[in-house]
Amino acid sequence: MTLSPTSSADDIIAHLRAQRSQENLDGMARFGIVTETALGLSNVELHRIARLVKIDHARALELWQSGIREARILAAFTAGPKTLTLDEARRWAEDCNSWEVVDTVADLFVTARFEQVLIPEFAADGREFVRRIAFAMIASAAVHLKKEPDASLLAWLPLIERHAEDERNFVKKAVNWALRQIGKRNAACHGPALALAEKLAVSSNRAARWIGKDAQRELGGDKVLARLGLADTGAGLTQT
Repeated sequence: MTLSPTSSADDIIAHLRAQRSQENLDGMARFGIVTETALGLSNVELHRIARLVKIDHARALELWQSGIREARILAAFTAGPKTLTLDEARRWAEDCNSWEVVDTVADLFVTARFEQVLIPEFAADGREFVRRIAFAMIASAAVHLKKEPDASLLAWLPLIERHAEDERNFVKKAVNWALRQIGKRNAACHGPALALAEKLAVSSNRAARWIGKDAQRELGGDKVLARLGLADTGAGLTQT
């Protein structure tokens, strides 16, 4: 089947099913990806399909409703950021049950410029994957919103600190990711992010301590310091 911008959701799902790979599914499971509704297609292949079928928001909503892992990732790739509504974003967030789907929709929600509304809302939500979306959105915003004032990103540091003690794996890793991405954004963001990493690194809480030490290790490393032009400023730390 040749896919094109006129392909329906059913056409795309049939194409996905025809490429099911048990070998890939086994590999995905080893990386903590939920595979109950998965078909085993790689994200590289899904990006290729997205380029073929183009943006179609109504079709993306249908793809999401299928519940299939690959169809949901394609939905996020091909939804219209300017058409997506907050209510649709909230419904998708409630459906998320795997970290990679979370991280994909987080990019879409940032492109839709929902970060100011959804980050605090999702961070306050006790569900693991909904809360992860909040911090995946911060990480995405730090990388992709290049024209956004640095102050807007630094304003999320207190939220990162507030939830650094959440020991659930997928939240903890996203909080760490958000902190590191802010710190790597540029020299102006590096100092405040590194200062928070230092503070968390000596926390009595195990999750916060891991987040801080890991972020401190990367942000204080030679590679990051050199890229940000900080290699000769003494901004690096003795590794712990």
